[in-house]
Amino acid sequence: MISPSTTFFRHEPRRNQLVNELWKAQQRDGHITEQTMEALSRDLDISLIEIQGVVSFYHFFHTRPTARHVIYLNNSIISKIKGYERIREALERETGSRFNTKDRTDTFALFETPCIGLSDQEPAALIDFHPFTNLNVMKVREIIAALKDGKEAADICDQPADHIRYLPPNNHTIFFRPYTAGEGLGRAMVLSPGEVIKIVKTSELSGRGGAFYPTWIKWDGCRKQKATPKYVVCNADEGEPGTFKDRVLLDREPGSVLEGMIIAGYAIGAKYGIIYLRAEYRWLLRKLEATIQQFYDQGLLGRAIRGNPDFDFDIRIQLGAGSYVCGEETALLESMEGKRGEPRTKWYFPVERGYLQKPTIINNVETFAAVARMMEMGINNYLNRGIPGSPGTKLISLSGDVRKPGIYEIEWGMTIAELLGHAGAEDPAYIQLSGPSGECVSMNQKHRRISMRDLLSTQDIRCGGSFMVLNRHRDIMTILLNFSEFFLKESCGICTPCRAGNYIIHKKLQKMANGLATQADVEEMRQWCHIMKETSRCGLGKTAYNTPLMAINEFSDYFSEKLEGAGNGMNLKFNMDEAISDYEKYKV
Repeated sequence: MISPSTTFFRHEPRRNQLVNELWKAQQRDGHITEQTMEALSRDLDISLIEIQGVVSFYHFFHTRPTARHVIYLNNSIISKIKGYERIREALERETGSRFNTKDRTDTFALFETPCIGLSDQEPAALIDFHPFTNLNVMKVREIIAALKDGKEAADICDQPADHIRYLPPNNHTIFFRPYTAGEGLGRAMVLSPGEVIKIVKTSELSGRGGAFYPTWIKWDGCRKQKATPKYVVCNADEGEPGTFKDRVLLDREPGSVLEGMIIAGYAIGAKYGIIYLRAEYRWLLRKLEATIQQFYDQGLLGRAIRGNPDFDFDIRIQLGAGSYVCGEETALLESMEGKRGEPRTKWYFPVERGYLQKPTIINNVETFAAVARMMEMGINNYLNRGIPGSPGTKLISLSGDVRKPGIYEIEWGMTIAELLGHAGAEDPAYIQLSGPSGECVSMNQKHRRISMRDLLSTQDIRCGGSFMVLNRHRDIMTILLNFSEFFLKESCGICTPCRAGNYIIHKKLQKMANGLATQADVEEMRQWCHIMKETSRCGLGKTAYNTPLMAINEFSDYFSEKLEGAGNGMNLKFNMDEAISDYEKYKV
């Protein structure tokens, strides 16, 4: 059931309700019928073709009948190394279905999906959008048996652990210190909006979703816009594989995120806030709704907040429907407006023309939480954390071949080696920072510091929020192909360079994995990466193939064995185990 917080503000156009109406129809009927789309076309005054385009864009909308229970199994690289294949086989065996189909009784439908924000508890799946974690064959058997007996997924699902593994010593935590709703807002509202933005500038806070754009510049630019109304948008579309820090913040400290949004509204002169929550986190919706209601009850949301007759602010939640590219801010705006989540051409910044073509700031979950805490603890106290040029702390989602996967709140300046030591990394060899679109490093770079300083610095390295650690027994080509398949499927396809480039580079990687690639293929990959970086609309296309080229340079010995030096195509890879796998599986 969609929560009441998805009720739209009165001034929002009815067509913006399309995604929510599609969710309601799918929950009612199990899929979105042609009759539903025709009815919505009439009711919302949108062409049928446009509605069909929206439905086909999002992963979690189905136009064919599904089943009573819909299961989405995560297929990201962390899931793959933690037992994905055994869980996939167990699900098919216990349900009597195959992936991308349903069983004969219409009880179960099985699908794969990219990262669901549970990389610290893999293998993991969503059943009817409720989380099931740390799966093994026996647990799958028990879950499916319970569902067959009439139990609901909501009654037997797991409550994912927050796994907060490390906090800075000397009580230097920022995000997980004791929280009292309204303290940060109270201190902000004795200041002028300009003074609040000045504090944010002094903090050197930059976007915690990975772009690292200075927060104060967005806020100041939006405040200076004359058009109204203005909007504050929280980007909770945490879709980068290996990243789950926003999930933990929304589960553990949702009030700090709301409070940061309210402070932002006060600073820029906005009356409306919207949380864009990824569909994979739908199980967090009730908790967020309850926290929003508490804020209304305490006078922290609504009319005349804290007795200020000039400050009204409301927050609602917009549920996504499954699309990685909607993490890009303009694609997110399109999705909020009931459209396909395709990035906009950059004629205007969102602070000029964002949601409904009105001034809008879009910040990450962690960014808003940082603002609330900064105001509560005081700017001098905040600046006492971290290092010069990079103050404060950072949340890192850490998973993979480590003894303690989970959330690490580190002070900027910690080295890679120190972080891996805290996590109990097991023979680390390949480390992926900031998800597949980020950087890969080897242990040769273990002494580099994690900070916000110069992106090209040889000493420091930026991290948007995740470390995926893989040991020397993991095959690098398997990792890169998993990332490549992810980008191939997640590209919205609107840009020819991204659409074609993702396909071509994926084929080059497959060729390399089979021992047929030459140095000429590597050079062609470099050319396509340059084309995609220079001509793609959004960050997906511009960064999708950072990792393969970095890996080729960083792990040169490994890749030298993958290239076919003679260029005659005779170095074909043959895997005997794979060739006889079907026979071994079914032999008596």
